[in-house]
Amino acid sequence: MEDTGGATAYGVSLAGGGFDFYKFIRQPQTIVRILSWIFALVVFASITTEGYVNTAHSSEAKCIFNQNDSACHYAIGIGVIAFLACVAFLVLDVYVPFMSNAHERKYAVMADLGFSGAWSFLWFVCFCLLASQWAKTHNVSGLPEDAARATVAFSFFSIATWGILTYFALVRFRRGVNDSTLPTYTEPPQDHHTAYPPTYAPTSYNPTTYTPTTYSAYPSNGPDMQPQPPFTPTPPAASRRRLPAAQLLRERDEAAFPLSAH
Repeated sequence: MEDTGGATAYGVSLAGGGFDFYKFIRQPQTIVRILSWIFALVVFASITTEGYVNTAHSSEAKCIFNQNDSACHYAIGIGVIAFLACVAFLVLDVYVPFMSNAHERKYAVMADLGFSGAWSFLWFVCFCLLASQWAKTHNVSGLPEDAARATVAFSFFSIATWGILTYFALVRFRRGVNDSTLPTYTEPPQDHHTAYPPTYAPTSYNPTTYTPTTYSAYPSNGPDMQPQPPFTPTPPAASRRRLPAAQLLRERDEAAFPLSAH
């Protein structure tokens, strides 16, 4: 596992930091994965080279584990797949720091977690099967006992190494994206006592000193103005009809012959 003090995504620092080979080799996860690779190589190599022998009464080669060919086939299959998987995950561990997408890193860690957990269980089954079949093998004369014991022992060691890889992958998956050191924007709390939102509050304004101009009072000892009489409108035509008939006739004549009146 990689110990980083900055922001990380699934146990690996963010992209752009480069690749340090010596730091990668010294990581516990890398060391355990290389050990798993070596253990898987020992298991399937021991069986393929010395796991099949023929008896004195038959020319057909049989598995050294109680002549159970299924046990040898199972151990070889588990060992070969584990050997190739260790190489693939080592390459993936190198490539993960260059992944800028957090979802891609998540899928890589999930694949590591699922495969490591499954192979821990399959190695346990392999160990139990080989140990059981070797215990049932009574005639060990002419059999490579060292190869058989090495196969059983390294099957047991593989349970431990793949279990540790499962734990490392689980820790990386639970860690997820650690962005505690990244600068993030947080919206300030709203102040309900101000008329403006907090992000648009006006800046403080310091007005300059202003001295108002003073004027002297207007003198009030002058002569008072004579008030104008109120305006009286001309009486309407309806009121003129109430005059005597003789006056109305005289006004009509004056209006018709203005010069004769003089």
